[in-house]
Amino acid sequence: EVQLVESGGGLVQPGGSLRLSCATSGFTFSNYAMSWVRQAPGKGLEWVSGINSDGGSTKYADFLKGRFTISRDNAKNTLYLQMNSLKPEDTAVYYCTKYDGPALLDHLYEYNYWGQGTQVTVSS
Repeated sequence: EVQLVESGGGLVQPGGSLRLSCATSGFTFSNYAMSWVRQAPGKGLEWVSGINSDGGSTKYADFLKGRFTISRDNAKNTLYLQMNSLKPEDTAVYYCTKYDGPALLDHLYEYNYWGQGTQVTVSS
């Protein structure tokens, strides 16, 4: 069945960078839009970024201010999130999510699968 396995999180200083990866299996990755969501301590889920099935269309939450880049490698069945200029408020568990079709639509939280998450901690 569908599996989404996030990796790449860790402890980083403010201003630093991380690249998160989501290794997928159990479905035809190239046919589906994907996204990243996050959950900070004591907070609800927050949508971060999404990408359509062929990588030609991306969307970002306004709070990112150009700091993050979502990408995918369909040949490797892998989704990425490049995170630059990290801030303490970026501290959260980051989840890879899969939508139920190729297009990135308006209902950003209507993914049908998500992974186990990877912890990102931004602190000095």
